[in-house]
Amino acid sequence: MRVHLDCFPCFLKQTVIAARLGTEDEAIQVNILKGVLDEIKATDMSQPPAYSTTFLHRKMRQLLGKDPYKEVKSKYNQIALELYPEFKEKVEKSHDPLWTATRLAIAGNIIDFGIFAAVDIVGTIDRALNNSIAIDEYLSFRDAVNKNSEVLYLLDNAGEIVFDRLLIEVLSSMGKKVRAVAKGHPVLNDSTMEDAIEVGLTNICEVFDNGSDCIGTILELTSPEFVQEFIASRFIISKGQGNFETLCSFTPVREGSLHGVPQIFFLLQSKCSVVAREFGIAKDSMLLTSNYRK
Repeated sequence: MRVHLDCFPCFLKQTVIAARLGTEDEAIQVNILKGVLDEIKATDMSQPPAYSTTFLHRKMRQLLGKDPYKEVKSKYNQIALELYPEFKEKVEKSHDPLWTATRLAIAGNIIDFGIFAAVDIVGTIDRALNNSIAIDEYLSFRDAVNKNSEVLYLLDNAGEIVFDRLLIEVLSSMGKKVRAVAKGHPVLNDSTMEDAIEVGLTNICEVFDNGSDCIGTILELTSPEFVQEFIASRFIISKGQGNFETLCSFTPVREGSLHGVPQIFFLLQSKCSVVAREFGIAKDSMLLTSNYRK
C-alpha cells in the first residue's frame, strides 16, 4: 500500500484525537496541530500510510511531553477484561472454538483511537458473530493452523489484546506454541508489554516486543532480534490495519510457493476508504485474508 490523497484528512484527524486526549488546553491542542504540519508536508507518498503516521505520532508525543493514549489504553483493557468471561464462555461452547475466537479477534480490531474517538465494542462483536465477513479465508487459515506447530502473533491495539488472548488460548489448547509480539515503545493505542501484563497475556504465552514505536510493522525500524524472528517464522497472524498496510507486500517469490516468505494471515477491519478500495469492498468490512491468495 501507499499513501493516497484521502490519507491526509485522516492524518489531521488523528492529530486532533491525540491532542484532545493529551490535554484539555485548547491553545496547546492548536500548537500540536500546527506543530505536525512539517511531518505531514514531508509525507513520502510511496510508503504505506502507517509509515507517515509513525513520525506524526512521534512528533505529537514530543510536543505533549507524554503518551496521550496511556489512560485510554488502560481504560479499554479493563472494559475488555470485564467482557472476557462472557466471550470465553461463547468460545468454549462453540461448535468450532477456533472459528469463534477468530471472529472475536477480528471484532476486537474496532478498538482503534487512531481512527475513532469512541467505539461500540458489544455491537461490533455481535455483528462479527452473526454477519458474513467480506473476505473470509477461514478454511485456509484453519488448514495453516493445523499444519504449523508455532505461531508468531503480531498484536495491535490495547483493549483488542483481550480478544487476541481468546484466540491465543484456543491456539494453545490445540498444542500450538504461540509467541506474541507487542510494540517496544508507546505509539497510538498499540499494545506494549505493559498492556500484555495488564490483561494477563504473559501468563498465557511468551510475549516479547519488536523494539519499535512504529505503527504497523516496519521491519527496517524494528530490532534485529525481531527481524530474525520474523524471517524465521513460517506462520504469522497479523492483527490490524497498520500491520496490513506495512506487511501486505510480503508475497510468495514464485507462483504456487511460499518459499522464503512467511505465510501471513491478516485479521482486521477496513476502517478507512483507502484500505477498503485496496480490496474492492465496503468500508468497515471485516477481513480474514492472507499474503498467499490463489
